[in-house]
Amino acid sequence: MSNQSNNQGRAYEYVCINTLCAEINKIRSAEIIKNSAYAAATRAWASTSDGFKYILQQSAAAAVSTIFDMEPMLLEAGSDLLTLKIQTDNEGKVGDVRDIIIARSDIKWEIGLSIKHNHFAVKHSRLAKTLDFGAKWFDIPCSKQYWNSVEPIFNYLTEQKAANRNWNELPTKDKDVYVPLLKAFIAEVLRSNENDSAVPQKMVEYLLGEFDFYKIISIDSKRITQIQTYNLHGTLNQSSRVVAPKIEVPHALLPTRIVSLDFKPNSTNTVELYMDGGWQFSFRIHNASTKVETSLKFDIQIVGMPTTIISINCFWELNR
Repeated sequence: MSNQSNNQGRAYEYVCINTLCAEINKIRSAEIIKNSAYAAATRAWASTSDGFKYILQQSAAAAVSTIFDMEPMLLEAGSDLLTLKIQTDNEGKVGDVRDIIIARSDIKWEIGLSIKHNHFAVKHSRLAKTLDFGAKWFDIPCSKQYWNSVEPIFNYLTEQKAANRNWNELPTKDKDVYVPLLKAFIAEVLRSNENDSAVPQKMVEYLLGEFDFYKIISIDSKRITQIQTYNLHGTLNQSSRVVAPKIEVPHALLPTRIVSLDFKPNSTNTVELYMDGGWQFSFRIHNASTKVETSLKFDIQIVGMPTTIISINCFWELNR
């Protein structure tokens, strides 16, 4: 992610958390926890133009009423304090993709929001010479076969890096790097899946996090804020003591088997994963810099989702 995109994302987090807090405070007590992540978001907000601030404000405001309709616990009357917090990067690295956490002090209840500005990507994981993706993704260390397969690829990249070469100077990087690396990746995932039937579920939990959440996506060009519901463990959409949700959020089931994992047709840098229940992902591998590095990055996208993950488009109310 570029510095500009990162800055815009943090600014969007700032306006989302402040808009929510202000609207909740009209009904009950709420406050924002002012941690280092909030300070970074505040700086990002301050650095943006007035025109862009207006866009983000419209985007955040559009989503509020729908969130309230799905989560009546946000507005339930009570003397306890409701807190909103932007998670730090360290918190997000341990199986939690939620950017904003909203919780109440007197009951065991919280919801999380993943905040995205103009993009739908899931994660940007890497493959590298000593990075054990199997242990990280689904708790199965990569096999000796995998390490033997990728060793000559990363040795080649180490040589090219030492020669200070750019990626575009490699004559056949698809044949020498992308294809063999993705073949090793495919073989390792399928090998691990044969040994542990929980691999499909663990992969989705790695890609989407171990906690349920709402994904809030600002689509500026369409003047729409899209809310996607990831209620994978049934913790979202709870009734308050007196009010049921106005919008029902289904419980989405995690996958139990891999249907297909193979190269995208006519592609040398992208593989597609199809699992039962409607789960589909694409993994595009690419170099993330001009100079050759000894690791490569995945751009992972959700291609298909279960019908129980609903998407709601919230249209902006532009007043100028």
